[in-house]
Amino acid sequence: MRIDVITIFPEYFGPLSVSLIGKAAARGDITFGVHDLRHWTHDAHRTVDDTPFGGGPGMVMKPEPWGEALDAVVAAGGGAGADALLVIPTPAGVPFTQQHAARYAAQPWLIFACGRYEGIDGRVADEARSVLAVEEVSIGDYVLAGGEPAVLVMTEAICRLLPGVLGNAESATDDSFGFGGIESGGPMAGLVEGPSYTRPRVWRDREVPPVLLSGDHAAIARWRRDGALRRTARNRPDLVARLAAQAPGALDRRDREVLSEAGFPVNAEDVAH
Repeated sequence: MRIDVITIFPEYFGPLSVSLIGKAAARGDITFGVHDLRHWTHDAHRTVDDTPFGGGPGMVMKPEPWGEALDAVVAAGGGAGADALLVIPTPAGVPFTQQHAARYAAQPWLIFACGRYEGIDGRVADEARSVLAVEEVSIGDYVLAGGEPAVLVMTEAICRLLPGVLGNAESATDDSFGFGGIESGGPMAGLVEGPSYTRPRVWRDREVPPVLLSGDHAAIARWRRDGALRRTARNRPDLVARLAAQAPGALDRRDREVLSEAGFPVNAEDVAH
């Protein structure tokens, strides 16, 4: 996979060289290109922003450097814009989910555009759509100072799904939300992951749940799903409601009992028999 990032703070992306993603990049499994937007400015002050038309607070990133930057990055990648997906982090975008991460991980080439201030001039995305696919995404209902932290979050979510990045490929299938979403049918499909435990067996008089030491894989799997259901009902009831509405066959009678005990009853017709 190739990932290009355009930003006014290239030093922000030092973390790409560490941990499992850094190792994957060192092996050549991922190619990162971090580009300073100011390289495509032509005034003494390397200006990338200006006041907004129509008035209002803040500044807007100018279209000229962005247009030149995108042209140059696409050309450096072979000029085949059809092979690239431009991702623009913005609070106005669609919510970024595990399903986005899985879909992006299947792309050969991602370009991230890190906006700042009041965002990037709207004509940049419109122009970019004439040569490549463009998606505007948000990592949450809050506003950051710029797109850089959002890109780091998305890059980690995406790259850990690439073959060979995780030490154990099965780790992704047991993640919260489940690899591929509700449709995947995996053990965590539509749910957040339950609690996990490791050695020592007893810590500050708190013992690991005995079932995890039983060797009974079916019982362990059931216990883990119960824990995921309880935590999802407590922390993300919206996910339980969506699971019941979109994939009622994914819930069995035991699921219904656990959710009811957690204060989230599910209608009988929403349960697989």
